[in-house]
Amino acid sequence: MSASVIVLLTMGLRMGIGPFVTPMVQDMGLSRTEFSLIVAIGMIVYGLGMPLAGTLLKRFSTRFVLLTGLLGVCGSIIWTISSKGFVSFLLSFGIFLSLGLAFLSNITLAPLISKWFVQQRGKALFYLSTGGMAGIAVMTPVETLLIQLVGWRHTLLIFAGLFVCVVLPSAIFVMREEVPEGADGGPAVQGSKIRQDIQPDITWKDAVKTRAYWQIVFGLFACGFGMNLMGSHAVPMLMDHHFEPMTASFGVGMIGVVAIFSTLFLGSIADRYPRKKILFWIYLVRGSGLLSLFYVATPMQLYLVAITGGLVWAGSIAMSSAILGDLYGIRLLGLLNGWAFFGHQIGGAIGSFIGGWGYDTFETHILAFGLAAFLAITASWVSYWLPERIIYTKNTNIGTEQSILKTGD
Repeated sequence: MSASVIVLLTMGLRMGIGPFVTPMVQDMGLSRTEFSLIVAIGMIVYGLGMPLAGTLLKRFSTRFVLLTGLLGVCGSIIWTISSKGFVSFLLSFGIFLSLGLAFLSNITLAPLISKWFVQQRGKALFYLSTGGMAGIAVMTPVETLLIQLVGWRHTLLIFAGLFVCVVLPSAIFVMREEVPEGADGGPAVQGSKIRQDIQPDITWKDAVKTRAYWQIVFGLFACGFGMNLMGSHAVPMLMDHHFEPMTASFGVGMIGVVAIFSTLFLGSIADRYPRKKILFWIYLVRGSGLLSLFYVATPMQLYLVAITGGLVWAGSIAMSSAILGDLYGIRLLGLLNGWAFFGHQIGGAIGSFIGGWGYDTFETHILAFGLAAFLAITASWVSYWLPERIIYTKNTNIGTEQSILKTGD
């Protein structure tokens, strides 16, 4: 529960940036391209911070990484609200805030959750993702309302206070690295076999030599492109298409609302069916929804697309983390997940930048949202061909991919 709330706040501030675009651009005297460049750099820093967080997790503890992230977030918010000019805003909002948020992301929390849950790992990671979806659902309209009431600077200060109230007690009193015997719930069944927590004796260098790892990275790249494009430019795009600000925010927020409930369903089947097939459908439906969002013309159409997209909006990150844990073991999950998520953030940086640059250059959002749809649909096909297992040959110590279960079994 504590981990989900932390992810809610982190994703709410990182992915729910859409309501901040117009007031920040107007107040700071920036163009959308300049603002998108700052967001894109922030996404890359956010991604680089994740393998750094994974490295610190191996060397120190979850508590240390969370408290470090809290200090970075609060300090950068104070710097951001007093920023004047492009460089200061880039350093505070784009770089240091992104680094602090990376330390408070699911990359820090997923390895701990995976330690506590083996038989029901997929379900637990889906529930962790629920916090991220709630962040988009709840915080997007809340941010819009707060910005209208008190301005974007005071809204960021409110966020800083929330982070202190949630992260500080969670890091000190809740997060525990020592997992008691039998901490996991009842067995989750995949086919007729109880899932085992396999810990292959490999290094991260061995893992990145396998094709499966890069298939997951590509999927996360497509995920990051679409999610960050949505978070940064969906609300402005809908406003450009003559939707009212609250209608646009509510429509985007509805994706997260539906995703909260769909996550509960996806979590219930994540340990019963092949994870790669679930990931295939998530990316396929999401790609169709991204393209449809560009063409909505009425609030009813917007809400229908939001509901459809929300059914699969959660899950790609949770499923990817679970697959990485299944294939390569928990010992390397923090580091491998961190670097894989860096691919997510490269996609996010490109998506955020193309969203602003494409509109300034061509006065349309079809380039960005069409490309996002194409990448998501391609990722669905790539995910379908993931192996069920990785078998490691001891004589070469290099992973060779073989499917224990044939595709479709």
